[in-house]
Amino acid sequence: MNKGIVHVILGVLLAISVSLNVYLGYTVNRQKKANTVKVIGVIDGDTIVLENKTRLRLRQLDAPETELCGGAQAKELLSSYVQDKLVRIEEQIPDQTGRAMALLSVDDSAVNEQMLASGWVRYHSDTTSQTLRLKEVSQNAKVEKKGIYSELCLQTINTENPKCIIKGNLENKRTSGRKLYYLPNCAQYKFVQIEKDLGEQWFCTEKEASTAGYIKAGTCK
Repeated sequence: MNKGIVHVILGVLLAISVSLNVYLGYTVNRQKKANTVKVIGVIDGDTIVLENKTRLRLRQLDAPETELCGGAQAKELLSSYVQDKLVRIEEQIPDQTGRAMALLSVDDSAVNEQMLASGWVRYHSDTTSQTLRLKEVSQNAKVEKKGIYSELCLQTINTENPKCIIKGNLENKRTSGRKLYYLPNCAQYKFVQIEKDLGEQWFCTEKEASTAGYIKAGTCK
């Protein structure tokens, strides 16, 4: 075959290939945009408001209440990821109250994973395609003492006010379990951690702890 004809054929094939790639890229991007929605507000570190005024919670994570340790940081971080941006919603389900929950991504960034990797939110047990990965990054944040797992929110010693050494502890954490306080003479005292992102706190006096609804732990003398 004439070399000139071969070059022409190769040129045509190259042009077709380039055009096809451009078309496929355009189609993929258009599909991505079609499945996205704009975020117009951030309630806290795990809940956003979409442009249709729907509230949406991020699956597999729990952020501290905004008034608790880490709450403001979690909200600020989530805002930096999604505020006024188009997010892609995947694996959406309703929670027990009917509120929507989902995995979110902005472009190719997985927002749920980024939040858990930061340490400013806790891992929440759930079943999604990303469960193993999300659990892993959350555990890494805990090991590395990031966010709420740092001494800012997780304490065994009251560095802010060393005179207030009574530990207010939630027996069942996020459930409606008893609120217990521990004095230095309590058998478990040195093992009790104050998780301030959950609302646990230090007290200066037993009266102060009692007023806040805490009762003395049974292991105290």
